[in-house]
Amino acid sequence: MTAVKTPAEPRIVLRARTAADLMTADPVSLQESASLKEAIAFFVDRRISGAPVIDEAGRPVGVLSQHDILVHDREEVRHFAPPETEDGRPLPHSWWGRFQLERVDSTCVRDVMTPAVFCVGLEASVRSVIEQMCELKVHRLFVVDESGVLVGVITAMDVVRKLCPFE
Repeated sequence: MTAVKTPAEPRIVLRARTAADLMTADPVSLQESASLKEAIAFFVDRRISGAPVIDEAGRPVGVLSQHDILVHDREEVRHFAPPETEDGRPLPHSWWGRFQLERVDSTCVRDVMTPAVFCVGLEASVRSVIEQMCELKVHRLFVVDESGVLVGVITAMDVVRKLCPFE
């Protein structure tokens, strides 16, 4: 009997060896001292849903997402008491009832962010990067230099972009 050979499946090759090869350099980030109002404008202007939070030295200290902001907003909205007349009596509801008076939220990003940051070094192997993303069930890892300063981000899409079929 003669064995029939089937054509081998094409191999997919990852064209990267280290985290530095995979990463997108200079990711946008938020300062931990920024206000939530500034963070919201940052997200809207850049059409993003989250960003790493860095300290004054540029080291990642957390991640802020739209979800973090929504949870904070739901839990922290505070309203002013009804306006009063000069003698301390509340103004009639008919005068102010169509308005909702809210205090301006002065919360800082550091108070709302998720303080867990998953990082890898520039020389981390592609294998360890992918294994860590799978084990942690995350879609992105932040890349830091030897001083711990944020220098890049690796997303699941960055990995896909480096795949080259038929090699």
